[in-house]
Amino acid sequence: MKLSLYIARRFLWSFLQVLAVFIAIMVLIDVVEQLRRFTEQDISTRTAFHLALMNAPASIYRILPLITILASIALFLGLARSSELVAIRASGRSAVGFLVAPVLVALGVGAFAVSVLNPLVAATQKEYDRVWANIAQNVQSTLSLSETGLWLRQGSDVGQTVIRAIRSNTDGTELFGVTFLLFDGEGQPQSRIEATSARLIPGAWALIGAKQWDLTQPNPERSVANLDEGSTLKSNLTREGIRDTFGEPSAVPFWKLPQYIHDLEKAGFSARAHRVWYQMELAQPLLLASMVLIPFHK
Repeated sequence: MKLSLYIARRFLWSFLQVLAVFIAIMVLIDVVEQLRRFTEQDISTRTAFHLALMNAPASIYRILPLITILASIALFLGLARSSELVAIRASGRSAVGFLVAPVLVALGVGAFAVSVLNPLVAATQKEYDRVWANIAQNVQSTLSLSETGLWLRQGSDVGQTVIRAIRSNTDGTELFGVTFLLFDGEGQPQSRIEATSARLIPGAWALIGAKQWDLTQPNPERSVANLDEGSTLKSNLTREGIRDTFGEPSAVPFWKLPQYIHDLEKAGFSARAHRVWYQMELAQPLLLASMVLIPFHK
């Protein structure tokens, strides 16, 4: 028992050492990359370091299997150089019994990564995307999902437009049961448009069965007007832009993924990438445990 605990501590210490080295290297590289990427915006070193710190957890999370392999190699080489490995084998301890401790540690690390680090990665990734978007572009568009449907926001120089739809097609370019709320540059509501459906065309939404209310009037109901079938509403959104607003599946915390997948499919979007990511997260502990066995494959 004491021998197993000793091996487990050695493996965990090796893992933490390799992890610390990778964090330091990746943060330094990312700081330089952020400074290069935002040369025109002339961001400060402090902002670049903040971006790098927010991006580092996601980068480290993706290479956990590599870190586990390197930690295993470091452990076995250290035991071999100090002749501890020879002494362990000479004492009658089998190779399988020797591997139980690091495998269990890897399983624990994998479970900790999925249950604790995954939500942390999702939070830091959202913060990174927010700061990056504020620096990289003046006009933002975001998408969110809820039980009431999907919400989009598009921006322009004259104001913002909030879009709510009951459902959409698979790429978000055709919305059904849609409402547009138009705001001016000071955030004051200007008008509301409700349409049976809206289809995204280059530079605009093509509206079908639309009505418009003037929210600047004391009684908006008196200002309601039916819009022609060929009416359009200007938009800076694109198919690729709507797709990109979903972000990476890793931006959704593991514990919220099932509900997010449900909302995504209910809104009419494909959740295949998120389902695959969810299954990969469930298999993460077993993947890390298998990485421990690779150095002993021969």
